[in-house]
Parts: sequence; C-alpha cells; structure tokens
Amino acid sequence: MRFGFHISIGGGFKNVVERALKKQCQTIQLFSRNPRGWNFGSLDKDDITEFQVAIRKADIRPVFVHMPYLPNLATQDKSLYKKSLASLATELERCDIIGAQCLIMHIGRGLFTSEDIALKNVGEGINQAFTKVKNSVILLLENTAGMGSEIGHNFIQIQTIVEQVKDNGRLGVVIDTAHIFEAGYQIHTKDGLDKTLKEFDQLVGLKRLHLLHLNDSKTELGSKVDRHWHIGEGKIGLEGFKNIVNHPLLRHLPSIMETPRKDDKEDFKNMKVIRSLVND
Repeated sequence: MRFGFHISIGGGFKNVVERALKKQCQTIQLFSRNPRGWNFGSLDKDDITEFQVAIRKADIRPVFVHMPYLPNLATQDKSLYKKSLASLATELERCDIIGAQCLIMHIGRGLFTSEDIALKNVGEGINQAFTKVKNSVILLLENTAGMGSEIGHNFIQIQTIVEQVKDNGRLGVVIDTAHIFEAGYQIHTKDGLDKTLKEFDQLVGLKRLHLLHLNDSKTELGSKVDRHWHIGEGKIGLEGFKNIVNHPLLRHLPSIMETPRKDDKEDFKNMKVIRSLVND
C-alpha cells in the first residue's frame, strides 16, 4: 500500500514534490485551484512541466486531484447545477493537463429534493461532463457520512449513480474510512470489514475501488457526523486500521490521509503510525 497526504499547491505546483517528500509521501492528492471559490486562473505550462518532471523523478504515484468544495450535482437549483457541471468538466480537463490519473468528487447534497431525484441529477451531470470532456481521467465518487441531505452514504446509492452513467468505465470510487464508519459500516472489526467489502463488491464492484482515504473517526459508528481524527486515536482504532491496510483486497491500493493538521508534525505522526501497522 502506498501512503500519502493532501499537499498544498501554494506558490505553484513546482513546490508540491518537495512538500510531499518531506512527509514521505508515495502518492499525493491536491487541488488544482482554490477549493473554496468558483473563479480560477489557467495553469502555467512551465510550472506544470516542472511538477511533472519532479513527480516522475520522485516516483510519487498515482496523483489524485480533488474537486473544489462548492460544486453540487445533486442540487435542483439550476444555477448551482450549471456552475457545478462546468466545474466538473473544467477539473477533468485540468487533471489531464496536470497528469493526474483520477479526479475525486463529493457526490453531493439533495437539500430540498428527494433522494431519487438527487441521484438522477448526479448521474445526468456526469454523463454531460463525460460527453463534453473525453480523456482518460477516472472520476472517483467519494462515499459520504450521510450528514444532513448528503447522498452517497450507502452502496446502493453509489450503485444507482454508476448504473446511470453511460461511459461508466471512466467512473470509480474512493472509500473514506471515517465516512463509511460514520455511515454505519462496521469496518473497525475484521468480520465487519469483510462483510462490508463483500457488499461493496456485490453492489458496486471492487474493480471500481481506486483509492482509500485513511481517516479515523472522532464520532461513533453510525453517527452520520463527519469528523476526521488521527489514525488509531478515534473510534476505528489501531486494530481496525491494521486490518484495513493488510487486507488482501485492499493492500494493493494507494491511500491518502486527510487527518487533522495544525502543523507538519501531525502528518509525520500519522505517517509513522500507519506504516507501523503494515505487516512485513
């Protein structure tokens, strides 16, 4: 299993690899632009070239880009939907330029609409984006904890979206361990993890699982409250993560930690802990 963190692009992509190596990353996740706004500038060709050379030299792979936070394809608000669709298409294009293999997307919030309509909106939005942007970037749906009107907190919902997407060979999934635990899946025990993966394979397919977000949970099983915590210090616990990183169906996957971070020391601690759990 290759481990990494979300890395800042502050000051340019040319600074990413140095930051990643400092944290002993073997894989990375990043934003292609400001994640909390709609506006963005074009990518600097020289900056991207420098990044690509450095990433190959450091053998950091795969590279994952995370969508900004504002887009929501599940919405019934026509203005928001239009902006969200444009954002998805733009991010697919930017991933191709950057050289990122996958784009991670939060599935969305239904807000004032039904689950069925919200899921339909997401599927239709992905179809439109894939029609507009034809490249090899894989779009990864990130499971949710189920807070409020979030959709994508169970495998049936994710299956429904996949089945709606015509070109679903370009569609994959990232499982966030905190989210899935908070949604009620008992991944903190060996039997529970086995049962969860079996259900995922039956409904979605393990072939679609491209990445793990390794985060402990500060809240209880089934809480539907999304609170990431340090590896082994939350409700999933050290034994839970030991089972996850060594599971024969998961240990080949890249994994990104999105644990709380006041400073780099906390990342160093989480990297040390997660690596100590890997069986030789």
